[in-house]
Amino acid sequence: MSTPVSIVLLGFFLGMRHATDPDHVIAVTTIVARQRRVGAAALIGVLWGIGHTLTIIAVGGAVIVFGVVIPPRLGLTMELSVALMLILLGLLNLAGITRWITRTVTPVHVHPHQHGDDLHTRAHVHAADDAPLTRLDRRLGDLGLYQALRPLAVGVVHGLAGSAAVALLVLAAIPDPLWGIAYLIVFGVGTIAGMMLVTAASALPFAYTVNRFAAVNRHLVLASGVASIAFGLFLVYRIGVVDGLFSGPPG
Repeated sequence: MSTPVSIVLLGFFLGMRHATDPDHVIAVTTIVARQRRVGAAALIGVLWGIGHTLTIIAVGGAVIVFGVVIPPRLGLTMELSVALMLILLGLLNLAGITRWITRTVTPVHVHPHQHGDDLHTRAHVHAADDAPLTRLDRRLGDLGLYQALRPLAVGVVHGLAGSAAVALLVLAAIPDPLWGIAYLIVFGVGTIAGMMLVTAASALPFAYTVNRFAAVNRHLVLASGVASIAFGLFLVYRIGVVDGLFSGPPG
């Protein structure tokens, strides 16, 4: 019994290590880029980790308990969903920066307005329409449910990418399905803890600069968006071309 227990406990630390994977760090950094409080960012990390864990347990459990075999092309497609998610998150951040630039450089127009005998002028800005993604983010941004579901959904998508590989490694090390499921749960708890720490650390520069150094904060948000898009495009190339999802049978 000691060996399975040791492996399961090891899963907690491997889960924390898993939270530091580059795609995970970039995703949560992009999400918390507009957070004003580190505590709120840490909660986002917990929600991300819960979503990730739910997918790991669902997909990994099916592999371990029922012997489900995930075809290589389907596995690559699930990994591709992570790349597309990173690009989407980056676009959301860049759309916010673009909106700010538009409002900053758009000239102010002064028009006369008359109410009865009272004639006065009113200044306003003719700003361009926001990007669709930004409008959705802004309109739903004040809803607590939306704020919770967004990192949860991103975590679920990220869990799809590595769940099958994690389950196969567990099955090779722990033949007993019950101990295997226990490992996945402990691994998920470790991932949740790790993501809480990662998001809190990632949010520190954003939370510190948002009110003190607005220009620096905007550059940080811009950098997080560009990094998310760039890494997402890199993953699309690697998965689609190098690993063969677009060009032929996966190697």
